[in-house]
Amino acid sequence: MNVTQFRSGYVVICGRPNVGKSTLLNALVGEKVAIVTPKAQTTRNRILGVRDVAPSGESPAGQIVFLDTPGILAPKHRLDEYLVQTALTTLDDADVVLLMVDGSETPQEGDRRCVDLVAKSAKPTLLVINKLDAIDHTLVESRISQYRELGAFAGGVAVSALESLNLQPLLAKIVALLPEGPAYYPEGTLTDLPDKFMAAELVREQILKHAREEVPHCVAVTVDELTPRNERLTYVSATIHVEKDTQKGILIGEAGRMLKAIGANARPEIEQLLDKKVFLDLHVKVSKNWRKDEAALRRLGYWVMK
Repeated sequence: MNVTQFRSGYVVICGRPNVGKSTLLNALVGEKVAIVTPKAQTTRNRILGVRDVAPSGESPAGQIVFLDTPGILAPKHRLDEYLVQTALTTLDDADVVLLMVDGSETPQEGDRRCVDLVAKSAKPTLLVINKLDAIDHTLVESRISQYRELGAFAGGVAVSALESLNLQPLLAKIVALLPEGPAYYPEGTLTDLPDKFMAAELVREQILKHAREEVPHCVAVTVDELTPRNERLTYVSATIHVEKDTQKGILIGEAGRMLKAIGANARPEIEQLLDKKVFLDLHVKVSKNWRKDEAALRRLGYWVMK
């Protein structure tokens, strides 16, 4: 192989919820471009991250455009339908698919569903067995064998996204499957996501971390204003949408403590994003049953396709 050939393409990361897709994306890109929490459905949109790969040994240089997707699940309402549809339509853009599974568990029905759906795309697929750090070393080989039995793959790698283990072999396998072509983004690009979207996600991340039970899944966040006040300060106004008055009360908390905690933890993340000091102004609004209402989903940035 001519190592001077440059390869580029789109690589879709998919799998059932909570297998570590967003953690892997951040580790591969080298920066935080996707929010991460232990809760299912943290990722609700297609998240793009770019990795420039230098030539190494027999591997050519390349640019990998990763597309993280919502976890594939059995839909319960319109928002769930949107999440699954986002994942499936993103597969259409793939040159390579990473089918990610949780190696700390035996194969689940959700994994089989994902394998079947990915197989329909007929795209070259790498099996990525995550959470290598959480697997008893005596079980690694048998666990890999169990997942390989789910379908036919172009190859596979066991990794730990959390500990960044075995990522280089994964990158090499990805580049080998990509077509020759030019870079899609200027060197050094990390993502195409606008600041407003990222700021809203960082607020939602803190809600997911602070709130319990069903409340986090009933929340959407919109950034209504992101305006520089001067060279050092940016004003960010965000609305937290919930479905019920009781959820609004929980998020505000006694004497506003919960909302203050969410803001206090989100603000440094947004400051790092914008590289400026931030005045973060949070509001909570009841948008009744927004997860079941297609018009509301569209207003909140979730486009349900027919």
